Amino acid sequence: MLWSLVKIVFFVVLVAALAFGGMFLIDSEGSMDIAFMGFKISLSPIKVVIAVVVLLVVAWLLLKLAGLCVALVKFLLGDETALSRYFDRNRERKGFDAMAEGMMALASGEGRVAMAKASKAEKYLRKPELTNLLTAQAAEMTGDKRKAQEVYRRLVADDRTRFVGVHGMLKHKLEEGDTDTALKLAEKAFALKPKHVEMQDTLLQLQAGKKDWAAARNTLSAKFKHGAIPRDVHKRRDAVLALSEAKGVFETGATVQAQEAAIEANKKSPDLIPAAVMAADEYTRQGKDRQATRILKKAWDTQPHPDLAAAFARIAPNETPNARIKRFAGLVRAKPGHPETKMLMAELQIAAEDFPAARRTLGDLVESNPTARSMTLMAAIERGEGAEDVVVRGWLTRALTAPRGPQWMCDKCQTVHTSWEPICVSCSAFDTLSWRTPAQSEVSMPAGTEMLPMIVGSEKERPVEEDATAGLIEVEIAEEADVVEAEDIEKSST
Repeated sequence: MLWSLVKIVFFVVLVAALAFGGMFLIDSEGSMDIAFMGFKISLSPIKVVIAVVVLLVVAWLLLKLAGLCVALVKFLLGDETALSRYFDRNRERKGFDAMAEGMMALASGEGRVAMAKASKAEKYLRKPELTNLLTAQAAEMTGDKRKAQEVYRRLVADDRTRFVGVHGMLKHKLEEGDTDTALKLAEKAFALKPKHVEMQDTLLQLQAGKKDWAAARNTLSAKFKHGAIPRDVHKRRDAVLALSEAKGVFETGATVQAQEAAIEANKKSPDLIPAAVMAADEYTRQGKDRQATRILKKAWDTQPHPDLAAAFARIAPNETPNARIKRFAGLVRAKPGHPETKMLMAELQIAAEDFPAARRTLGDLVESNPTARSMTLMAAIERGEGAEDVVVRGWLTRALTAPRGPQWMCDKCQTVHTSWEPICVSCSAFDTLSWRTPAQSEVSMPAGTEMLPMIVGSEKERPVEEDATAGLIEVEIAEEADVVEAEDIEKSST
């Protein structure tokens, strides 16, 4: 609107200036005398200006006539396309000018103007490989998706613009949520340009979303082959895909293939916790306890995690609590001061009813790194040492509002996941989950078994005293949660 007003004002000023200039020349006195070979011509100022304009027009016409004569001479000398090139030159100039104006309109957000210029450029140039793309982008800007898809289909029909057409149709299908068609288009576009990085990522994400792990691994290998990702990133993501493939094989019941896939995933990325757990479980099923122990120790040295401790416990499910403490000492030796190590050993000592040792193991963890789990462990220690109910309830009350501690979080959208997944359930990003503490932990009351894992085997193998202790803690947590909830309701109603 403002630009249109500026153009109108400029036009009015220009007309006024020309009118003023014309009146000034008419009213001016004097003349210009031209003498040539005995002829003398006297011109007033206004006639001089008119004569100059006429001379410029005549000169331009003479140049055009000279160009036509040159083209005619070339045609007569045997150049069959000389005349057609002469007449096409003007059309091309007008067409390219329209293309340039259309691109400028597209960049400035004027979709309708861009479509008009694209139509004009097509009229003069007759090169749809150039003008169709401008038309499609202008149609997208104006919201005319039907027109854009129609133009993209025309681009697909031309070998020179097939990839551009497929890419445009792919974007539309992704916006519509039609992932099945989008996957087929991505495969076709990838076949046309396997080195296109954006298409590699799109195809990989779609294949992973469909859980076609084998195809996704092939795409990832092609991505690495063409130099789109470094070796270490390829190794890590291939391990993630191998792990996902192993989990899929587990669901189908193919045991031998599942074993091979799990072990392969761990070899590719030993620090990938889910792969280490799955590979260790497979070695345990095969009776290869030494290999399972080596895998879990290597993963623990990189990143201590409760799932690793649980898998380590499954190696010898029937051992006594004291034997378990002794065996776990070899697992946690490399990370003695890590919070996960302290809480794990405290749980084992609680299971062995060595409550003073559990208190020493925790140390100042409830103050330096307070979490719901460490608070619950302190409640269990106080209960085991015979403390009063008010002390135990005090720790449980603190556990209700304490941070959850490290969790599986997406590095892209910060969504918390209850378990590791290859694809974020929120933003669908691939391989973005990491085990870390949220910036602002959730305030929630987990189940008692999650708060107090007690790495001592299955329920049937757990001693009666341990079941009673864990059960009492769970009941008191639930009761304390009810009290807190009732207080919150009373405050809100007040």
